[in-house]
Amino acid sequence: MPVELQEAYRNRVVPALQEKHGYQNTHEVPHVQKVVVNTCIGSAADGKQALEDAKAELALITGQKPAETRAKKSIANFKLRKDQPIGAKVTLRGARMYEFLERLIQMALPRIRDFRGVSARAFDGNGNYTLGVTDQSIFPEVELDRIKRNIGFDVTIVTSATSDEQAKALLIELGMPFSDKVKRAAEAAATEAAGEQAAQDEPTEDQV
Repeated sequence: MPVELQEAYRNRVVPALQEKHGYQNTHEVPHVQKVVVNTCIGSAADGKQALEDAKAELALITGQKPAETRAKKSIANFKLRKDQPIGAKVTLRGARMYEFLERLIQMALPRIRDFRGVSARAFDGNGNYTLGVTDQSIFPEVELDRIKRNIGFDVTIVTSATSDEQAKALLIELGMPFSDKVKRAAEAAATEAAGEQAAQDEPTEDQV
């Protein structure tokens, strides 16, 4: 069963992007191909337990079993050995991907303290966007009293867009609260409120 965000992409986002950017064919409209959630424990002293905790948290947040990531080469300064397990990742596609994005955008991000939007400069030049999350507790699935350790992770949104501008337009339509867009909305709201206040303060004919 398609999730709400997936339906919104088909019924609202595609027509909106076609109208704004002049795409002739619906297949030209950029779409999200996959979402990769990745975390790294590095060379933690209790590496094995730290890895298990990270995998459990990722599975809880994404609803999919994570795969272990291993070091590609040995680095003595970081106490890393080649093929040593150093993290975990989950690759989401289809309905599960949209369900995760929906929870991330609509529920998790707004729970960040003093949230003012996500950076609009985290694109890679090829239409993909990476968002860093420093605390897994922003996801409602995570019970605060059961958190064993703080686990940060990266969320990479891979799109079919050919430029960062196209990818940003797609994510904005999906509801991603970019900081520049949030700032402009706040400024517009403040200007409107100031205008209403000025209108209320203006003396009426009876007062004159």
